[in-house]
Amino acid sequence: MSATSTEFCQHLEHGITVIDTGFVRPRFDAAYLIVENGHAAYIDTGPNAAVPRLLAALEAVGLERSAVDYVIPTHVHLDHAGGAGLLMRELPNARMLIHPRGARHMIDPTVLMEGVRAVYGVEVANRDYGELVPVPEERVTTTSDGMVVSLGGRPLRFMDTPGHAKHHHCIWDEASQGWFTGDTFGLAYPELHTPRGPYVVPATAPIQFDPKALHESVARLLAQRPALMYLTHYGAVGNPEALAVQFLAQVDAMVDAARELSRVADRHEQLRRAFADIYIAELRRCGSTLPESFLREALATDIELNAQGLGAWLDKQ
Repeated sequence: MSATSTEFCQHLEHGITVIDTGFVRPRFDAAYLIVENGHAAYIDTGPNAAVPRLLAALEAVGLERSAVDYVIPTHVHLDHAGGAGLLMRELPNARMLIHPRGARHMIDPTVLMEGVRAVYGVEVANRDYGELVPVPEERVTTTSDGMVVSLGGRPLRFMDTPGHAKHHHCIWDEASQGWFTGDTFGLAYPELHTPRGPYVVPATAPIQFDPKALHESVARLLAQRPALMYLTHYGAVGNPEALAVQFLAQVDAMVDAARELSRVADRHEQLRRAFADIYIAELRRCGSTLPESFLREALATDIELNAQGLGAWLDKQ
């Protein structure tokens, strides 16, 4: 596998490269490459179609595939881990580091793929993700809260961070004083940045959203006093404490709206409308002057998935 260009890469300080996986649209879905003393790790992978870009990014920093020690999905949702098995085939020395609740889905992705097809439909699932490649069990290591691994002498520490999903962990990078947050810290699409900076929208996709656990996970992330958050959707963002306030206020507003709408006949559609109103109101509060039609289109997928996620949460109450 190869790619001819690395225009989809953004090289940051501390040996970190943001790789645009090309999933959905530009600067929507990121994977990260960390390099330290000739050793490398990927955090999140995007879907199968992203693998040539991931390998091209490694080549661009002058490393062989044998230099990759770890492939680390933050969780097993396929925009984060769909390409992990295919990528592992190309990396002879890499181990997968995965949350213990997610490991079985990487070793045998059958149930995971069935769930994705149930949510998105067979046609869309096959188009966007293809067939998932299993990871040999002997190449999989499960993580634990507080576990530390060394990447060329650079410590990476894992934190169990439920809320978005029970099988989610975040990774603390001591060198950059930053968290790789997957979806635990929400989504910040560059095209929606406002005069006040990034705008963060919650990610409550079905089926494991838990608002109390999410608040607790975010508090634990902030307790480390991070300088940066490395979001899968999308890129590095600063000022984490202020963004957390914005993010969690919207989560709370969504939960309140869901409770009020729990018994209406057209609950899903009402949730969609309520969440769109919450997001657009926050964008306007932050000074966004982008047309409402553009905002609704950019957030359409998240509005739909978040309505599904809160619907699943209501059904469990």
